[in-house]
Parts: sequence; structure tokens; C-alpha cells
Amino acid sequence: MTSRRQFLKVGIASAAVLAGAGWLAFRLGNRVPAGGRLWLDKRSATIVAALAPAVLEGMLPAEPAARDKAIRAVVEAFDRAVIGLAPAVQEEISQLFALLGLGAGRFVVAGVRSAWPEATLAEVSAFLARWRNSRFALLQAGYQALTQLVVAAWYGNSDSWERIAYPGPPLLESPPA
Repeated sequence: MTSRRQFLKVGIASAAVLAGAGWLAFRLGNRVPAGGRLWLDKRSATIVAALAPAVLEGMLPAEPAARDKAIRAVVEAFDRAVIGLAPAVQEEISQLFALLGLGAGRFVVAGVRSAWPEATLAEVSAFLARWRNSRFALLQAGYQALTQLVVAAWYGNSDSWERIAYPGPPLLESPPA
């Protein structure tokens, strides 16, 4: 059982890490979208690419080239999805990526030792499970935001429909003139 003293220490440490990430995100200034994207910068896109195989485990193609193509499609669709969100939500997601993009933040808050491109499926899956089952609502909300956007990005892609036997949206007929 956690003592009150331990709870306060964790709370203060978490607040310090989040404040540091917020300060860093502010100091880095405007995030510059990369690779023809509208919202994701290179670091954020790398994080999404690392998360996709863990979130979509068993859903992505097994063949390496097709898998890489599917992950790139998820990153691009994630980018388009975030653009459609309210500016306040975009800012919260930006702060989350700023925290996860820092080596210290990635290790302390996510428990991922490796840089995102080298992170194993097991490391990323364990990170997501910790956040999903956390007693802290902030981490649970971060888990929900990341995983729901990745899942929406995957299932919004017509390449994923065959795997779930979805024929696609119905065709709308134009009314007679």
C-alpha cells in the first residue's frame, strides 16, 4: 500500500516532469510539421510510428513492406485527425508528445528506455498497459488519446477494411433531377 508520503513524492515529481515538458515545449517554440504533414513534427511522427504496432497488434500486415506502408498510413491519418481537433486538444497532445519526446520523459513517465525508433513491441506495449491501468487519471487520459487516435487512423484507412470484412461506406445515389 502506498503511504501518503510516497503519494506526495510521486505527485510532486510528476508535476515537475510535466512542468518541465511544458516549459520545453514553450521554449522550443512553434512545432514545425515535417514530411508534408499538417501537424506532426518528425519527433511526434516517430512516436506515433512506434505506438502503432503495439496498439494495432495482430491487425497490421505481417509482410515487412506492407507493414511499413500501413504504419506510414497510420502516421499520416493520425496527423489529419489531430488537425480536426479543437486547438486546446491539439495543445494537450503537443504537450504529451513533448514529454514523451524527451529522453528523460520517455524513461520516467513511459518507462521506455530505448529511443522510440528502437523501442521494442514489448516495451511500448508495457508502457501502454501501465498508462491504461494507472491510478492517475492524467495517464489514463493520455493512453485514451493516443490509442483512440491510432485506432481511428487505422480503421479510417480503406486498406484495413478487408481484414475486418468491412465492405466500405455505402454509396449514396444522387436524387433524380
